[in-house]
Amino acid sequence: MMLPITRKPLRCGALLWHIPDMTKLFGTDGVRGTANTTPMTAETALRIGAAVGRYFRRDGESVHRVVIGKDTRLSGYMFENALTAGLTSTGMNVLLLGPVPTPAVGLLTRSMRADLGVMISASHNPAEDNGIKFFGPDGYKLSDAAEAEIERLVAEGVDLVPADQIGRAKRIDDGRFRYVERVKSSFPRQMRLDGLKVVVDCANGAAYRVAPEALWELGATVIPVGVTPNGKNINEGCGSTYPQTAAEAVVAHGADVGICLDGDADRVILLDEQGRVGNGDQFMGLMAARWAAEGRLKGGALVATVMSNLGLERYLQGHGIALERTGVGDRYVVERMRAGGFNLGGEQSGHIVMTDHATTGDGLMAGLQFLAELIQSGKKASEVLHVFDPVPQLLKNVRYAAGQTPLELDAVKTAIADAEGQLQGNGRLLIRKSGTEPLIRIMAESEDEVILNASVDSIVAAVEAAVA
Repeated sequence: MMLPITRKPLRCGALLWHIPDMTKLFGTDGVRGTANTTPMTAETALRIGAAVGRYFRRDGESVHRVVIGKDTRLSGYMFENALTAGLTSTGMNVLLLGPVPTPAVGLLTRSMRADLGVMISASHNPAEDNGIKFFGPDGYKLSDAAEAEIERLVAEGVDLVPADQIGRAKRIDDGRFRYVERVKSSFPRQMRLDGLKVVVDCANGAAYRVAPEALWELGATVIPVGVTPNGKNINEGCGSTYPQTAAEAVVAHGADVGICLDGDADRVILLDEQGRVGNGDQFMGLMAARWAAEGRLKGGALVATVMSNLGLERYLQGHGIALERTGVGDRYVVERMRAGGFNLGGEQSGHIVMTDHATTGDGLMAGLQFLAELIQSGKKASEVLHVFDPVPQLLKNVRYAAGQTPLELDAVKTAIADAEGQLQGNGRLLIRKSGTEPLIRIMAESEDEVILNASVDSIVAAVEAAVA
Protein backbone atom coordinates (compact mmCIF):
# COMPACT_ATOMS: atom_id res chain seq x y z
CA MET A 1 0.00 0.00 0.00
CA MET A 2 1.37 3.39 -0.95
CA LEU A 3 1.59 5.88 1.89
CA PRO A 4 0.63 9.50 1.13
CA ILE A 5 3.27 12.21 1.28
CA THR A 6 2.21 15.54 2.72
CA ARG A 7 4.61 18.36 1.86
CA LYS A 8 4.65 21.67 3.68
CA PRO A 9 6.87 24.56 2.61
CA LEU A 10 9.28 25.71 5.32
CA ARG A 11 11.77 28.52 5.58
CA CYS A 12 14.75 28.46 3.19
CA GLY A 13 12.62 26.54 0.72
CA ALA A 14 12.98 23.25 2.65
CA LEU A 15 10.25 20.59 2.51
CA LEU A 16 8.81 18.38 5.20
CA TRP A 17 8.01 14.71 4.55
CA HIS A 18 5.26 13.51 6.81
CA ILE A 19 3.88 10.02 7.31
CA PRO A 20 0.90 10.25 9.64
CA ASP A 21 0.05 6.52 9.68
CA MET A 22 3.51 4.95 9.98
CA THR A 23 3.55 2.18 12.61
CA LYS A 24 6.52 0.79 14.55
CA LEU A 25 9.41 0.15 12.19
CA PHE A 26 12.22 -1.42 14.17
CA GLY A 27 12.41 -5.04 15.31
CA THR A 28 15.22 -6.75 17.20
CA ASP A 29 17.69 -6.05 14.39
CA GLY A 30 16.70 -2.95 12.44
CA VAL A 31 13.85 -2.74 9.94
CA ARG A 32 13.01 -5.93 8.07
CA GLY A 33 10.33 -7.41 5.84
CA THR A 34 9.47 -8.64 2.36
CA ALA A 35 10.82 -6.33 -0.34
CA ASN A 36 8.26 -4.09 -2.06
CA THR A 37 5.75 -4.54 0.77
CA THR A 38 5.37 -2.24 3.78
CA PRO A 39 7.64 -1.39 5.51
CA MET A 40 10.32 -2.54 3.07
CA THR A 41 9.42 -0.31 0.13
CA ALA A 42 11.70 2.14 -1.66
CA GLU A 43 9.41 4.98 -0.56
CA THR A 44 9.71 4.08 3.11
CA ALA A 45 13.47 3.53 2.79
CA LEU A 46 13.83 7.03 1.34
CA ARG A 47 11.93 8.48 4.29
CA ILE A 48 13.91 6.43 6.81
CA GLY A 49 17.11 7.66 5.16
CA ALA A 50 15.99 11.26 5.54
CA ALA A 51 14.98 10.71 9.16
CA VAL A 52 18.18 8.98 10.21
CA GLY A 53 20.22 11.56 8.31
CA ARG A 54 18.51 14.34 10.23
CA TYR A 55 19.02 12.49 13.51
CA PHE A 56 22.78 12.21 12.97
CA ARG A 57 23.35 15.57 11.30
CA ARG A 58 25.44 17.77 13.57
CA ASP A 59 24.16 21.33 13.41
CA GLY A 60 26.89 23.87 12.77
CA GLU A 61 29.17 21.41 10.95
CA SER A 62 29.42 21.31 7.20
CA VAL A 63 30.79 17.77 6.63
CA HIS A 64 28.58 14.78 7.35
CA ARG A 65 29.39 11.26 6.24
CA VAL A 66 27.55 7.93 6.12
CA VAL A 67 28.75 4.56 4.81
CA ILE A 68 26.31 2.09 3.24
CA GLY A 69 26.98 -1.60 2.71
CA LYS A 70 24.67 -4.32 1.44
CA ASP A 71 24.46 -8.05 0.85
CA THR A 72 23.71 -9.67 -2.51
CA ARG A 73 19.89 -9.51 -2.65
CA LEU A 74 18.34 -8.20 -5.85
CA SER A 75 16.39 -5.58 -3.90
CA GLY A 76 19.62 -4.20 -2.44
CA TYR A 77 20.07 -1.95 -5.48
CA MET A 78 16.65 -0.41 -4.92
CA PHE A 79 17.16 0.24 -1.22
CA GLU A 80 20.69 1.52 -1.72
CA ASN A 81 19.40 4.18 -4.11
CA ALA A 82 16.41 5.07 -1.96
CA LEU A 83 18.46 5.45 1.21
CA THR A 84 21.06 7.50 -0.66
CA ALA A 85 18.35 9.89 -1.85
CA GLY A 86 16.95 10.29 1.64
CA LEU A 87 20.33 10.78 3.27
CA THR A 88 21.65 13.27 0.72
CA SER A 89 18.40 15.25 1.00
CA THR A 90 19.35 16.00 4.61
CA GLY A 91 22.92 16.98 3.79
CA MET A 92 24.70 13.67 4.38
CA ASN A 93 27.57 12.62 2.08
CA VAL A 94 27.15 8.93 1.23
CA LEU A 95 29.98 6.44 0.72
CA LEU A 96 28.77 3.28 -1.03
CA LEU A 97 30.72 0.11 -0.13
CA GLY A 98 28.80 -2.39 -2.26
CA PRO A 99 28.52 -6.00 -1.03
CA VAL A 100 30.36 -6.32 2.31
CA PRO A 101 29.61 -8.17 5.57
CA THR A 102 27.68 -6.40 8.30
CA PRO A 103 30.74 -6.25 10.60
CA ALA A 104 32.62 -4.41 7.84
CA VAL A 105 30.07 -1.60 8.06
CA GLY A 106 30.60 -1.32 11.81
CA LEU A 107 34.37 -1.28 11.29
CA LEU A 108 34.40 1.24 8.43
CA THR A 109 31.88 3.56 10.07
CA ARG A 110 34.37 4.06 12.87
CA SER A 111 37.61 3.99 10.85
CA MET A 112 36.28 6.44 8.21
CA ARG A 113 35.05 8.82 10.95
CA ALA A 114 31.50 8.58 9.62
CA ASP A 115 28.46 9.87 11.49
CA LEU A 116 26.45 6.80 10.60
CA GLY A 117 26.71 3.33 9.10
CA VAL A 118 23.92 1.51 7.23
CA MET A 119 23.75 -2.16 6.29
CA ILE A 120 21.10 -3.30 3.80
CA SER A 121 20.46 -6.94 4.59
CA ALA A 122 17.90 -9.39 5.95
CA SER A 123 20.70 -11.57 7.32
CA HIS A 124 19.62 -15.25 7.29
CA ASN A 125 16.16 -14.56 5.80
CA PRO A 126 15.23 -15.71 2.27
CA ALA A 127 16.09 -13.61 -0.78
CA GLU A 128 12.69 -11.95 -1.11
CA ASP A 129 13.17 -10.26 2.28
CA ASN A 130 15.44 -7.33 3.02
CA GLY A 131 16.26 -5.09 5.95
CA ILE A 132 18.11 -1.99 7.11
CA LYS A 133 20.47 -1.93 10.10
CA PHE A 134 22.11 1.17 11.54
CA PHE A 135 25.41 1.79 13.30
CA GLY A 136 26.36 4.90 15.24
CA PRO A 137 29.68 6.73 14.81
CA ASP A 138 31.27 4.40 17.38
CA GLY A 139 30.53 1.41 15.12
CA TYR A 140 27.92 -0.08 17.46
CA LYS A 141 24.28 -0.72 16.64
CA LEU A 142 21.79 1.89 17.77
CA SER A 143 20.01 1.74 21.11
CA ASP A 144 16.26 1.31 21.52
CA ALA A 145 16.04 4.99 22.47
CA ALA A 146 17.79 6.10 19.25
CA GLU A 147 15.55 3.89 17.13
CA ALA A 148 12.45 5.26 18.85
CA GLU A 149 13.57 8.81 18.07
CA ILE A 150 14.18 7.94 14.42
CA GLU A 151 10.71 6.40 14.23
CA ARG A 152 9.32 9.65 15.63
CA LEU A 153 11.15 11.64 12.96
CA VAL A 154 9.80 9.37 10.23
CA ALA A 155 6.26 9.79 11.52
CA GLU A 156 6.33 13.52 12.29
CA GLY A 157 8.37 14.78 9.36
CA VAL A 158 11.90 15.80 8.39
CA ASP A 159 13.23 19.20 7.40
CA LEU A 160 15.18 18.98 4.15
CA VAL A 161 18.28 21.09 3.57
CA PRO A 162 18.44 23.91 1.00
CA ALA A 163 19.54 22.93 -2.51
CA ASP A 164 23.11 24.14 -2.05
CA GLN A 165 23.57 21.83 1.00
CA ILE A 166 22.43 18.55 -0.59
CA GLY A 167 24.96 15.77 0.03
CA ARG A 168 27.08 13.85 -2.47
CA ALA A 169 27.40 10.12 -3.14
CA LYS A 170 30.61 8.24 -3.94
CA ARG A 171 31.56 4.61 -4.50
CA ILE A 172 34.32 3.21 -2.29
CA ASP A 173 36.11 0.42 -4.14
CA ASP A 174 38.48 -0.83 -1.45
CA GLY A 175 36.04 -1.41 1.42
CA ARG A 176 36.25 -5.17 1.24
CA PHE A 177 40.06 -5.09 1.18
CA ARG A 178 40.13 -2.91 4.29
CA TYR A 179 37.85 -5.40 6.00
CA VAL A 180 39.97 -8.40 4.98
CA GLU A 181 43.06 -6.77 6.48
CA ARG A 182 41.21 -6.02 9.71
CA VAL A 183 39.96 -9.59 10.00
CA LYS A 184 43.43 -11.00 9.37
CA SER A 185 44.88 -8.72 12.04
CA SER A 186 42.72 -10.50 14.64
CA PHE A 187 44.51 -13.77 13.84
CA PRO A 188 47.73 -14.48 15.79
CA ARG A 189 50.52 -12.78 13.86
CA GLN A 190 53.01 -15.65 14.15
CA MET A 191 50.48 -18.21 12.94
CA ARG A 192 49.50 -19.41 9.45
CA LEU A 193 46.89 -21.81 8.12
CA ASP A 194 49.32 -23.82 5.98
CA GLY A 195 48.25 -27.47 5.78
CA LEU A 196 44.64 -26.83 6.77
CA LYS A 197 41.87 -27.62 4.31
CA VAL A 198 38.87 -25.42 5.01
CA VAL A 199 35.38 -25.48 3.50
CA VAL A 200 33.84 -22.02 3.71
CA ASP A 201 30.16 -21.60 2.88
CA CYS A 202 29.35 -17.95 2.18
CA ALA A 203 25.58 -18.48 1.69
CA ASN A 204 25.79 -16.69 -1.69
CA GLY A 205 25.85 -13.59 0.47
CA ALA A 206 27.93 -10.61 1.47
CA ALA A 207 31.12 -12.56 2.27
CA TYR A 208 31.31 -14.45 -1.02
CA ARG A 209 34.60 -12.76 -1.88
CA VAL A 210 36.12 -11.64 1.42
CA ALA A 211 35.93 -14.96 3.29
CA PRO A 212 37.75 -17.13 0.71
CA GLU A 213 40.28 -14.32 0.16
CA ALA A 214 41.12 -13.95 3.86
CA LEU A 215 41.50 -17.70 4.41
CA TRP A 216 43.65 -18.13 1.28
CA GLU A 217 45.89 -15.21 2.19
CA LEU A 218 46.53 -16.82 5.59
CA GLY A 219 47.66 -20.02 3.87
CA ALA A 220 44.63 -22.32 3.96
CA THR A 221 43.55 -24.61 1.16
CA VAL A 222 40.06 -23.22 0.54
CA ILE A 223 37.03 -25.11 -0.76
CA PRO A 224 34.43 -22.37 -1.37
CA VAL A 225 30.70 -23.06 -1.24
CA GLY A 226 27.88 -20.58 -1.82
CA VAL A 227 30.02 -18.05 -3.73
CA THR A 228 27.90 -17.56 -6.87
CA PRO A 229 25.24 -15.02 -5.88
CA ASN A 230 22.66 -14.08 -8.48
CA GLY A 231 20.47 -11.83 -6.36
CA LYS A 232 17.93 -14.56 -5.68
CA ASN A 233 19.87 -17.45 -4.11
CA ILE A 234 21.17 -15.95 -0.86
CA ASN A 235 20.79 -18.48 2.02
CA GLU A 236 19.12 -20.92 -0.38
CA GLY A 237 20.23 -24.45 0.51
CA CYS A 238 23.48 -23.15 1.98
CA GLY A 239 25.01 -21.08 4.75
CA SER A 240 24.61 -21.18 8.51
CA THR A 241 20.89 -21.99 8.33
CA TYR A 242 21.53 -24.98 6.04
CA PRO A 243 24.95 -26.43 6.95
CA GLN A 244 24.22 -29.76 5.25
CA THR A 245 25.70 -28.56 1.95
CA ALA A 246 28.98 -27.55 3.56
CA ALA A 247 29.00 -30.75 5.64
CA GLU A 248 28.83 -32.81 2.46
CA ALA A 249 31.74 -30.80 1.03
CA VAL A 250 33.80 -31.32 4.20
CA VAL A 251 33.40 -35.09 3.97
CA ALA A 252 33.84 -35.24 0.18
CA HIS A 253 37.05 -33.19 0.21
CA GLY A 254 38.47 -34.60 3.45
CA ALA A 255 38.55 -31.08 4.91
CA ASP A 256 39.70 -30.33 8.43
CA VAL A 257 36.87 -27.94 9.23
CA GLY A 258 33.86 -26.15 7.78
CA ILE A 259 32.89 -22.52 8.31
CA CYS A 260 29.27 -21.65 7.46
CA LEU A 261 28.32 -17.97 7.31
CA ASP A 262 24.89 -16.42 6.87
CA GLY A 263 23.77 -13.87 4.28
CA ASP A 264 25.48 -10.88 5.87
CA ALA A 265 28.28 -12.89 7.55
CA ASP A 266 27.63 -11.72 11.10
CA ARG A 267 27.07 -15.27 12.33
CA VAL A 268 28.84 -18.60 11.92
CA ILE A 269 28.16 -22.30 12.36
CA LEU A 270 31.24 -24.52 12.53
CA LEU A 271 31.67 -28.08 11.26
CA ASP A 272 34.22 -30.66 12.38
CA GLU A 273 36.05 -32.98 9.99
CA GLN A 274 33.14 -35.43 10.11
CA GLY A 275 30.68 -32.73 9.05
CA ARG A 276 29.08 -32.51 12.50
CA VAL A 277 27.70 -29.15 13.56
CA GLY A 278 29.02 -27.11 16.45
CA ASN A 279 26.71 -24.20 17.18
CA GLY A 280 27.40 -20.89 18.84
CA ASP A 281 27.04 -22.31 22.34
CA GLN A 282 29.81 -24.86 21.77
CA PHE A 283 32.13 -22.22 20.32
CA MET A 284 31.43 -19.75 23.14
CA GLY A 285 32.06 -22.43 25.75
CA LEU A 286 35.37 -23.32 24.10
CA MET A 287 36.58 -19.75 23.85
CA ALA A 288 35.36 -18.69 27.30
CA ALA A 289 37.25 -21.52 28.96
CA ARG A 290 40.39 -20.81 26.92
CA TRP A 291 40.31 -17.07 27.55
CA ALA A 292 39.63 -17.58 31.27
CA ALA A 293 42.63 -19.92 31.55
CA GLU A 294 44.79 -17.33 29.81
CA GLY A 295 43.47 -14.46 31.92
CA ARG A 296 41.87 -12.80 28.88
CA LEU A 297 38.18 -13.16 29.78
CA LYS A 298 37.16 -9.75 31.08
CA GLY A 299 34.70 -9.73 33.95
CA GLY A 300 34.99 -13.50 34.40
CA ALA A 301 31.77 -14.02 32.47
CA LEU A 302 30.29 -14.88 29.09
CA VAL A 303 27.28 -12.93 27.84
CA ALA A 304 24.65 -14.97 25.97
CA THR A 305 20.90 -14.90 25.43
CA VAL A 306 18.04 -16.78 27.04
CA MET A 307 18.24 -19.21 24.10
CA SER A 308 21.64 -20.61 25.08
CA ASN A 309 21.57 -24.18 26.32
CA LEU A 310 21.51 -25.11 30.00
CA GLY A 311 24.44 -27.40 29.25
CA LEU A 312 26.57 -24.36 28.40
CA GLU A 313 25.69 -22.75 31.73
CA ARG A 314 26.70 -25.89 33.62
CA TYR A 315 29.94 -26.19 31.65
CA LEU A 316 30.88 -22.59 32.44
CA GLN A 317 30.08 -23.05 36.12
CA GLY A 318 32.51 -25.98 36.16
CA HIS A 319 35.23 -23.58 34.99
CA GLY A 320 34.33 -20.83 37.44
CA ILE A 321 32.80 -18.67 34.70
CA ALA A 322 29.51 -16.83 35.10
CA LEU A 323 26.85 -16.70 32.38
CA GLU A 324 25.11 -13.36 31.89
CA ARG A 325 21.84 -13.86 30.00
CA THR A 326 20.09 -11.22 27.88
CA GLY A 327 17.07 -10.97 25.62
CA VAL A 328 17.34 -12.45 22.13
CA GLY A 329 19.34 -10.36 19.67
CA ASP A 330 23.05 -9.68 19.35
CA ARG A 331 22.35 -5.98 19.96
CA TYR A 332 21.26 -6.77 23.53
CA VAL A 333 24.28 -9.00 24.02
CA VAL A 334 26.57 -6.14 22.99
CA GLU A 335 24.76 -3.64 25.21
CA ARG A 336 25.27 -5.91 28.25
CA MET A 337 28.91 -6.50 27.31
CA ARG A 338 29.59 -2.78 27.09
CA ALA A 339 27.75 -2.01 30.31
CA GLY A 340 29.57 -4.74 32.26
CA GLY A 341 32.97 -4.50 30.63
CA PHE A 342 32.82 -8.04 29.19
CA ASN A 343 34.66 -8.98 25.99
CA LEU A 344 33.05 -12.24 24.87
CA GLY A 345 29.42 -12.93 24.09
CA GLY A 346 27.02 -14.15 21.48
CA GLU A 347 24.09 -16.32 20.55
CA GLN A 348 23.46 -20.01 20.04
CA SER A 349 22.56 -19.18 16.43
CA GLY A 350 26.17 -18.19 15.74
CA HIS A 351 26.45 -14.47 16.45
CA ILE A 352 29.83 -14.28 18.18
CA VAL A 353 30.88 -10.91 19.57
CA MET A 354 34.49 -10.28 20.55
CA THR A 355 34.71 -6.61 21.47
CA ASP A 356 38.51 -6.72 21.57
CA HIS A 357 38.30 -7.05 17.79
CA ALA A 358 34.86 -5.95 16.51
CA THR A 359 31.76 -3.97 17.43
CA THR A 360 29.22 -6.58 16.36
CA GLY A 361 28.96 -10.27 15.52
CA ASP A 362 31.56 -11.35 12.96
CA GLY A 363 31.28 -14.87 11.55
CA LEU A 364 34.55 -14.86 9.64
CA MET A 365 36.53 -13.47 12.56
CA ALA A 366 35.02 -16.09 14.87
CA GLY A 367 35.92 -18.79 12.35
CA LEU A 368 39.53 -17.62 12.34
CA GLN A 369 39.64 -17.70 16.13
CA PHE A 370 38.48 -21.30 16.02
CA LEU A 371 41.17 -22.16 13.48
CA ALA A 372 43.77 -20.60 15.76
CA GLU A 373 42.52 -22.76 18.63
CA LEU A 374 42.67 -25.81 16.36
CA ILE A 375 46.30 -25.12 15.48
CA GLN A 376 47.32 -24.38 19.07
CA SER A 377 45.71 -27.55 20.40
CA GLY A 378 47.12 -29.83 17.71
CA LYS A 379 43.83 -31.72 17.81
CA LYS A 380 41.12 -32.50 15.29
CA ALA A 381 38.09 -30.24 15.10
CA SER A 382 35.89 -33.01 16.52
CA GLU A 383 38.05 -33.05 19.67
CA VAL A 384 37.86 -29.28 20.13
CA LEU A 385 34.46 -28.16 18.94
CA HIS A 386 32.18 -30.23 21.18
CA VAL A 387 33.04 -29.17 24.73
CA PHE A 388 29.81 -30.02 26.58
CA ASP A 389 26.79 -32.27 26.26
CA PRO A 390 23.75 -30.09 25.64
CA VAL A 391 20.54 -30.59 27.55
CA PRO A 392 17.95 -31.79 25.02
CA GLN A 393 16.39 -28.69 23.50
CA LEU A 394 13.46 -28.45 21.12
CA LEU A 395 12.55 -25.36 19.11
CA LYS A 396 9.52 -25.10 16.84
CA ASN A 397 8.14 -22.11 14.96
CA VAL A 398 4.56 -21.24 14.05
CA ARG A 399 3.95 -18.58 11.41
CA TYR A 400 1.16 -16.08 11.91
CA ALA A 401 -0.46 -13.43 9.72
CA ALA A 402 -0.37 -9.67 10.13
CA GLY A 403 -2.75 -8.51 12.83
CA GLN A 404 -2.93 -11.86 14.61
CA THR A 405 -2.02 -11.99 18.32
CA PRO A 406 -2.11 -15.70 19.24
CA LEU A 407 -0.15 -15.32 22.49
CA GLU A 408 -2.96 -13.16 23.89
CA LEU A 409 -5.67 -15.82 23.46
CA ASP A 410 -6.91 -17.77 26.50
CA ALA A 411 -6.50 -21.19 24.84
CA VAL A 412 -2.83 -20.49 24.11
CA LYS A 413 -2.23 -19.08 27.60
CA THR A 414 -3.74 -22.23 29.10
CA ALA A 415 -1.51 -24.49 26.97
CA ILE A 416 1.55 -22.52 28.05
CA ALA A 417 0.60 -22.73 31.72
CA ASP A 418 0.06 -26.51 31.45
CA ALA A 419 3.44 -26.96 29.76
CA GLU A 420 5.17 -24.88 32.42
CA GLY A 421 3.62 -27.14 35.04
CA GLN A 422 4.95 -30.23 33.26
CA LEU A 423 8.46 -28.79 32.98
CA GLN A 424 8.68 -27.45 36.51
CA GLY A 425 11.79 -28.92 38.09
CA ASN A 426 12.65 -30.74 34.84
CA GLY A 427 13.67 -27.93 32.49
CA ARG A 428 12.64 -24.54 31.18
CA LEU A 429 10.30 -23.02 28.61
CA LEU A 430 10.76 -19.93 26.43
CA ILE A 431 8.09 -18.53 24.12
CA ARG A 432 8.53 -15.34 22.14
CA LYS A 433 7.72 -13.54 18.94
CA SER A 434 10.57 -13.41 16.46
CA GLY A 435 11.91 -9.91 16.00
CA THR A 436 12.79 -10.53 12.35
CA GLU A 437 10.00 -12.75 10.96
CA PRO A 438 6.24 -13.25 11.67
CA LEU A 439 6.90 -16.35 13.79
CA ILE A 440 6.06 -17.51 17.29
CA ARG A 441 9.10 -19.38 18.58
CA ILE A 442 8.45 -22.12 21.14
CA MET A 443 11.56 -23.50 22.83
CA ALA A 444 11.90 -25.89 25.76
CA GLU A 445 14.74 -27.76 27.45
CA SER A 446 14.46 -30.89 29.56
CA GLU A 447 16.46 -34.03 30.21
CA ASP A 448 13.15 -35.90 30.04
CA GLU A 449 12.56 -35.97 26.28
CA VAL A 450 9.02 -37.31 26.61
CA ILE A 451 8.01 -34.27 28.67
CA LEU A 452 10.05 -32.04 26.34
CA ASN A 453 8.24 -33.14 23.19
CA ALA A 454 4.80 -33.17 24.80
CA SER A 455 5.23 -29.66 26.21
CA VAL A 456 6.33 -28.08 22.95
CA ASP A 457 3.83 -29.95 20.80
CA SER A 458 0.90 -28.96 23.00
CA ILE A 459 1.77 -25.26 22.67
CA VAL A 460 2.40 -25.56 18.94
CA ALA A 461 -1.01 -27.17 18.47
CA ALA A 462 -2.69 -24.39 20.46
CA VAL A 463 -0.94 -21.63 18.51
CA GLU A 464 -1.64 -23.30 15.14
CA ALA A 465 -5.32 -23.56 16.05
CA ALA A 466 -5.33 -19.90 17.04
CA VAL A 467 -3.90 -18.70 13.71
CA ALA A 468 -5.79 -21.10 11.45
